[in-house]
Amino acid sequence: MSSIPRVNVKLTFAALLAVAFFMVHPPVDVSAKTKKAKYGTIKILTAPGGLLVIVDGKSHGETTIDYRAIDVEPGVHSVSIKLPNGQLWTRDIEVPAGRVKCIVVNYRPLPPRPKSPCPFPINISAPKQVNEGEIITYTADVAYSGTANLKYTWKVSPSSARVISGLGTPEVTVDSTGLGGQRIVATVTADDGSSDPSCAQTAQAVSTIAPVEKRVIVAQEFDECVTCSYDDQKARLDNLAVELQNDPSTVAYIIAYGGRTSSLAHVEKLMARAREYLISQRSIDASRFVVMNGGFREEDTVELWIVPSGAKPPQATPKRK
Repeated sequence: MSSIPRVNVKLTFAALLAVAFFMVHPPVDVSAKTKKAKYGTIKILTAPGGLLVIVDGKSHGETTIDYRAIDVEPGVHSVSIKLPNGQLWTRDIEVPAGRVKCIVVNYRPLPPRPKSPCPFPINISAPKQVNEGEIITYTADVAYSGTANLKYTWKVSPSSARVISGLGTPEVTVDSTGLGGQRIVATVTADDGSSDPSCAQTAQAVSTIAPVEKRVIVAQEFDECVTCSYDDQKARLDNLAVELQNDPSTVAYIIAYGGRTSSLAHVEKLMARAREYLISQRSIDASRFVVMNGGFREEDTVELWIVPSGAKPPQATPKRK
């Protein structure tokens, strides 16, 4: 995101407080099959609402006091919002696939102030609360009519809050990953380099990080074949092979049980033909599946399991009396 230029405030002009912050994609149930996202999302909220939104030169209606979601192709997009004073708030925003980036624009006219060579007043625009993993943008807005270049000094706490970009500029971005349940405090000092201590103005903003609910990753039973013929078992193994090919991050577990009257050799036969079929007929790499001897049950049984990355493998559950 480009830096915000210095703002010259005249007596008859209003002041603009603008905020932009980015957030990550809502949590996804990782136990389900993961699909690669094709789009990113821009969410826009303004105060007041009813402001015209333009994305890449195309009108997208008006804002509201609640978030409006606009799906876009991955890449950099130009976002403009027409303010009540007729000016355009414009930013170039990069939106990766599968990510959500949020924009909050607060417009508040300020009463006219006398011209001052000092950077006064200074404010920080920032969201009060975000979800863990979102990227937060802190923007310093300052009225300044001096000629010297302002120096911006940022301090962000806690120390584990990673500043992504913007140090030394009016705008910094901070990654909130790993900070669920904590607060990020951003403090900026704008200094014109003069010896006048009143010309070094400081402002602070606080954002609370809401923790993201953590999902438990578990193995899922895909199919079960009881006293199946070999043809029936092959059809079920075909379905398992398709599932493995659709999601390369998973592995399969095949647990074979012998029946009450079956021999140990029969259990080994069930295991061997499942392994041989997947490798020779379905071209599944041996590293993608595990074949286990589950012991004995009342009847011959073959269980098929899908195990996502990070999940604990299934355990055999023999039931022979």
